[in-house]
Amino acid sequence: MAAEGIEEFSDNGDSTNPSGFEAPEVTDMAGPSVGACEERGPGGADVAEAAAHYGIPPHEGDEEEDGELPVDFERLWKIVNDNPLDFNCWTDLLQYCEQESHMTASRRALKAFLARYPLCYGYWKKFADLERRAGHNNKAEEVCVQGLKAIPLSVDLWIHYINLLLGTLNMNLPESIQRIRSTFEDALEAAGWDWHSDRLWDLYAEWEKEQGDLRAMTVVYERVMKVPTQLYSTHYEKLKTHLTTHPLQDVLSPEEYNKLREDYRQSQIQAKKEGSDPTADEDEERPPGEEDPADSGKDTDDAVQKMQELLLASREEAYLLNEGEVRKRWNFEDAIKRPYFHVKPLDRAQLKAWQSYLDWETAEAEAEAGQETTEGTSVEGQETTEGTSLEGQEVPQVKVGIAGHKRVQILYERSLIACALYEEFWDKYVHYLEPRSLEETRSVYKRACEIHLPYRHSFHLQWATFEERHGNIPEAQRILESLEKAMPGLAVVRLRRAGLERRVGRLDMAESLLRDAVEQNKDKPHLHAFFSIKLARFLHKLGKNPSRARATLQEAIEISPGNSKLYLNLLELEVSGDLRVNGGGVQQCVSKALAAPLSPKTKILFSQRGLQFVEDFGTSVQSVLSIYEEHQKLLNEHGGKKRGADNSDDDTEKLSKMDDGSAMTGPLQGAPPSMPPVPMTTPPPPMMGGDMSGAHGYGGYGNWYQQQQYGGYGGYHNPWNQYNQYYPPS
Repeated sequence: MAAEGIEEFSDNGDSTNPSGFEAPEVTDMAGPSVGACEERGPGGADVAEAAAHYGIPPHEGDEEEDGELPVDFERLWKIVNDNPLDFNCWTDLLQYCEQESHMTASRRALKAFLARYPLCYGYWKKFADLERRAGHNNKAEEVCVQGLKAIPLSVDLWIHYINLLLGTLNMNLPESIQRIRSTFEDALEAAGWDWHSDRLWDLYAEWEKEQGDLRAMTVVYERVMKVPTQLYSTHYEKLKTHLTTHPLQDVLSPEEYNKLREDYRQSQIQAKKEGSDPTADEDEERPPGEEDPADSGKDTDDAVQKMQELLLASREEAYLLNEGEVRKRWNFEDAIKRPYFHVKPLDRAQLKAWQSYLDWETAEAEAEAGQETTEGTSVEGQETTEGTSLEGQEVPQVKVGIAGHKRVQILYERSLIACALYEEFWDKYVHYLEPRSLEETRSVYKRACEIHLPYRHSFHLQWATFEERHGNIPEAQRILESLEKAMPGLAVVRLRRAGLERRVGRLDMAESLLRDAVEQNKDKPHLHAFFSIKLARFLHKLGKNPSRARATLQEAIEISPGNSKLYLNLLELEVSGDLRVNGGGVQQCVSKALAAPLSPKTKILFSQRGLQFVEDFGTSVQSVLSIYEEHQKLLNEHGGKKRGADNSDDDTEKLSKMDDGSAMTGPLQGAPPSMPPVPMTTPPPPMMGGDMSGAHGYGGYGNWYQQQQYGGYGGYHNPWNQYNQYYPPS
């Protein structure tokens, strides 16, 4: 029987078992867990919405099925919801439910787990077996369908689904036969190009044999001969055995059989002409008036043998071509040691193996397409994409053969099994897809951000920029808003939201976002100062309202009187203003800085800046001398060396490079649990403007852009800076 035994729910589904997790993923799903809790995921959707992405039905009414939940279920359930990123907590919960054999508890735990870890094939199978043993065949089938939507490349799950259908359908009905055949075709369309898809092809061929359709069995084996798989030679041996142990008219279509007989007849004629086969008698000369003998439809044993030789010779050519493709990929496949999903980090050798394989397969597909174009074989069978984005921007032309693109895409999807938690693989995939299909690119971003990388804010920002670049402004706004809800406290997200609103012309909304950030952080002086500076710059440069900008900075100074950056930006605001209207503003700012609890070195530099300003713009020599005397007193007071006024910007540069050491080290509210740290890679923003707008203006604020609590996975991070995601790849 083609159907294999269906494993029981009690099978070990531990994450260390490769066979239990060998499943790539291709779907759009949300990441939060499913359950009765009020947890919200990083996409902003609550857990019930997350389940809806998978098609997982809600569990209303489950409690009535088995009565009260087991004693320790609520305790373990609370643990996984308090620590949703702790894989071991989930496996503890699932093992407990399995031991208790409680239907409701097991169903609820599996739904929640699979909503967060959809790549774990073993648990989809366990879930289906659980429903089937309880007598819910329809629910078991639904679980398999949901799992295949999540991981359509999973050969194991396809086989499990087909076996489930074989065990539950009435195979005496024609519609059941058609449904199984249709399911096999769906499976081959989704997973037939996988390197490890041999079992699926074999199961299909054997099933067709059981139905008595030897011709269909031949077609299956001939199809797999065009696919580079691990057991390619085994398929060829089975095909040869199949063709030589059954009558040719039973294994070939009538058209191919008649053609084969004609080819044999022509070969015999040719052999007789060349004198190489004296036994050839197909065209033997007959006496006048004698008709050719009627064709009985039966071939002699010698004819059958020769036709089999012709048939195998034609298949040998396809086999050798496929063998060449297999040899190209064998070393790459051999270097991959963990093709299944696991939360444990991969070593660098494995990451490099996947990267090298992807680069080679992409180059191979492009080379094949270029060769076909050069030889002028046909444009048919090539995929050419050249179009415009939603905002009229041209998309680069890409020519890749359809078969080549399919191989590349399958390999990317396979790589995202083992490497699902590594941002660089998702980034590589979207860069490959974007010139070819915006919708497929959008789907990849959605899967990555809503399931596998919920706390990798840099990729969320990149997704938002992708949507904005292609004119989908509402989606970009949604992404940034959801990210801010999931990861509160990241200044770069609020700044990106304000920047998006500003670029689409909604200046009032941009100002509101910055002002809200200022108000919300009054109890956090450093963040309050940071957003106050941003708001003041916005009001001054875009709002053309220096008085409101000045008031914003002065209010921030009252809260953080020792923050030199506030005085520096206030000074720049006054310097850039109309001196005829507010000529004393600069000296007032300098005086305020000198009276503030700043370091002596900082005060000296502010005093020097004030002296330089009065020399450049003072209206009387008395004012210059007065400021000079005050400056000398300050130098003497703090033991500094006397210096004369000069027109150099050296002191200004020193002032702009000052770092007040206002690093953010405390934990943020609402931070996700158990996240490893990430290095501070984001550069500081530019200065407010004018001659003090150097890159070093906010030396102490760069770490507000990335907080330690929102880290990367396994130390393999992708160090995006805060502006990289604004620009398409070169």
